[in-house]
Amino acid sequence: MPQVTVTEQLLLHQKASPMATGRFTRLLNELILAAKIISREVNKAGLVNVLGFTGETNVQGEKVKKLDEFANSVLIYRMQRSGLLCAMSSEENADLIEIPDNFQQGDYILIFDPLDGSSNIDVNVNIGTIFSIFRRTRANGPVTLEEVLQKGSEQVAAGYFLYGSSTMMVYTTGEGVHGFTLDPSVGEFLLSHPDIKIPQTGKIYSINEGYWDYWDDRTREVVSYFKSTSNERRKPYSSRYIGSLVSDFHRNLIYGGIFLYPRDYRDSKRTTGKLRLLCEANPLAFVVEQAGGMAIDGENRIMDIEPLELHQRVPLFIGSKNDVLKVKEIYGKP
Repeated sequence: MPQVTVTEQLLLHQKASPMATGRFTRLLNELILAAKIISREVNKAGLVNVLGFTGETNVQGEKVKKLDEFANSVLIYRMQRSGLLCAMSSEENADLIEIPDNFQQGDYILIFDPLDGSSNIDVNVNIGTIFSIFRRTRANGPVTLEEVLQKGSEQVAAGYFLYGSSTMMVYTTGEGVHGFTLDPSVGEFLLSHPDIKIPQTGKIYSINEGYWDYWDDRTREVVSYFKSTSNERRKPYSSRYIGSLVSDFHRNLIYGGIFLYPRDYRDSKRTTGKLRLLCEANPLAFVVEQAGGMAIDGENRIMDIEPLELHQRVPLFIGSKNDVLKVKEIYGKP
């Protein structure tokens, strides 16, 4: 049976579009190469000096893992030299990452989380790279922050690389969701999950219930619904929580379910949620919607939120459509 690579599928779609120039295909190929390099280091992380902390703290106030730093550096190095981007934003960098004047510039903007779930690196749990791609809104001139702060509905592509027992790439360009698995024997991502569709009603809920005492009554009602026999399935959903967003999301995308990271009230810094709108919520929202699911902040569609700042945080409820609709119903009660 012939195996389809990511590049072959991209070229096929490019051929079907008379306006395609090939730049987008090249952009994704550069991302793929960066992911292969990161995957190689993840797979031997216990054998080289890339585990543990660097001693630095990122813009989110979190201690930076060495592998985090490596992944971030690889992506910035490769993508700055691609000649396809006009700007980048990383979860690890406080400010916009510009393309140096000595490199060719393109008309795409890349936003990424270089290594999601990095707190799990030392215990060999799946981690991943999440990416979001926009097209700039002006023809030329220096890129402004306003051009980067676009709604998720303006994304031209989004997806993630998952580093685990195998390395996977899952992405969408607005024409469905496709998953590819890296075959290390040939060094290519091969189509393994064509046209992924998330079940309309799931059977898994993913949330850190250790924060129960910090939630409001509506959030507790939401979680109680999934834990009880009063839901539409007439039996409790299974609780599965890894603590690595991309891993929890991927499992629920395949099996059906919902991931929840609500507001909590431990302190004033977290009342708006923890996850980042631009580099985490938006790209996964694009993927899940293209697979037939939903993503909301409790009331509003994630991809309709107008970003106000680069590292804006939001609550996130994402997964099977009927499960997310139930969350919206509960939060919408008078």
